Amino acid sequence: MAKPLLLLLTITITITLTTTAIDKTSAAKTSPSPKKLMMNSMHKKLSHFRVYWHDVVSGPHPSSSVVAQSAATNTSRSAFGLVRVIDNALTRGPAITSELVGRAQGFYASASLDYVGLLMAMNFAFTGGKYNGSTLTILGRNEVFTEVREMPIIGGSGLFRWAQGYAQARTNMVNLTTGDAIVQYDLHVMHY
Repeated sequence: MAKPLLLLLTITITITLTTTAIDKTSAAKTSPSPKKLMMNSMHKKLSHFRVYWHDVVSGPHPSSSVVAQSAATNTSRSAFGLVRVIDNALTRGPAITSELVGRAQGFYASASLDYVGLLMAMNFAFTGGKYNGSTLTILGRNEVFTEVREMPIIGGSGLFRWAQGYAQARTNMVNLTTGDAIVQYDLHVMHY
């Protein structure tokens, strides 16, 4: 009686251990890491929207101020060396009176000797609408007299965490007397 019981016990233990080992191996191969679980729970989205950037350089309350210039700025055909810090309104439509959706905060610098080519470094800080409290960071080259300029979106915060994409800028209006400008920005953003 002891031999059949011992044999039955041995078979049961072997089956149990084999099944447990298979389950653990299978689980190890199919269970994602906590990092993968987090990334998989966040689905990438593509957002496209348009804002209007109001660069006010004139009047008693400009949103764009010169903070530096080189000795050659005034004699340069491209204003080379000029640096402006900005806190420009971002609106839903081209009129300054249209709905304010945020501010473009940062700077631009004239970085070309031959033509008006700007280095743009700015955050679009959204203060209204769907993206309230979120930001997008744009860093790139803006050749002002080109019809469509493309700059990379290199990051963001809030709803734009992990953002990457591009911005296309088109001049909507320039006042040749004051230097004020309105630029349409089409933003194409991949984010979680």
